[in-house]
Amino acid sequence: MKDWKQIVVSPETTLRDAIARIDGSGLQLALVLDRDGRLAGVLSDGDIRRAILQGCDLAAPTADFMNCSPTTAPAASASKELLALMRRKVLHHVPLLNGEMQVIGLATLDGLTGVTERPNWVVLMAGGLGSRLMPLTENCPKPMLQVGGKPILESILESFAEQGFRKFFLSVNYLADAVRDHFGDGSQWGVEISYLHEDKRLGTAGALSLLPERPSDPLVVMNGDLLTRVRFDNMLNFHSEHGAVATMAVREYDFQVPYGVVQLNGSNIAAIEEKPVHRFFVNAGIYTLSPEAFEHIPDGTFFDMPTLFDRMLAAGHPTSAYPLREYWLDIGRLEEFERAQHEWSNGSVAA
Repeated sequence: MKDWKQIVVSPETTLRDAIARIDGSGLQLALVLDRDGRLAGVLSDGDIRRAILQGCDLAAPTADFMNCSPTTAPAASASKELLALMRRKVLHHVPLLNGEMQVIGLATLDGLTGVTERPNWVVLMAGGLGSRLMPLTENCPKPMLQVGGKPILESILESFAEQGFRKFFLSVNYLADAVRDHFGDGSQWGVEISYLHEDKRLGTAGALSLLPERPSDPLVVMNGDLLTRVRFDNMLNFHSEHGAVATMAVREYDFQVPYGVVQLNGSNIAAIEEKPVHRFFVNAGIYTLSPEAFEHIPDGTFFDMPTLFDRMLAAGHPTSAYPLREYWLDIGRLEEFERAQHEWSNGSVAA
């Protein structure tokens, strides 16, 4: 059982320090207590991601972002009552309070039920050519390259399985037999694996047209060449909370102009900014799609995720961006593959 005391922060704690506490604990939230140990609020994973999207200063106090009216329960509550409360309000954590409103414990859904199996399907894209990683991919599909003593795709599958996902579809094309021979039906990992074979390249969204039927719950789609510590259940919760039909995981990307940028007003110099840094959100290759999104996916045609998002935006469907804070690395080039060998293999990446 994880110690809830390691996620205690004060209202004055900076958002940056609160994030560090949350990431170090694995509990996915922080308890904000006043000087007398009373609960002032809760800072959730979703609160943090919304702050990041808004470009908030990470040096600002946690009090500016916390939920001041979280759901709580008396410390003497029975497990059955806590479980019913969590299910009714779709919660994963409930602070436990004594008569003085002081926190003396934290009930967690995993602690009450174990790992919750999720009905959501997972589609992993494993059919790419990996041409930028030649000659490593000449006889091995990119997702099957080994990092940390196992294929990249196996690390991805295990991460999903540890979070309660059980139904997988692997989209394969290039050297498909290497993927099939290694994973089989998935029983070795306690999951069910089916294969979507692309006779021609269909793209990251087009391959979804090969699913045997439309899913009844939101599904997660992920490129098969990523190493990450993302909590996919958090992403699904974020997708649901925002009422989105499609959610795209995004990463912050900084680009520094190596020169002084001159701003002009006609022929006059208005200002000079020395080596400015521009920040963008970029596509991280992980998506959550509700069943309605499938209305916009054509059959048997090359179709990528950005095009799908464009179509849904044009149709007026709500879409959302899920900012990643966790470790994330796209193994697209030899430099990233070598970096992964160092970071992932030596245990320097937190679980």
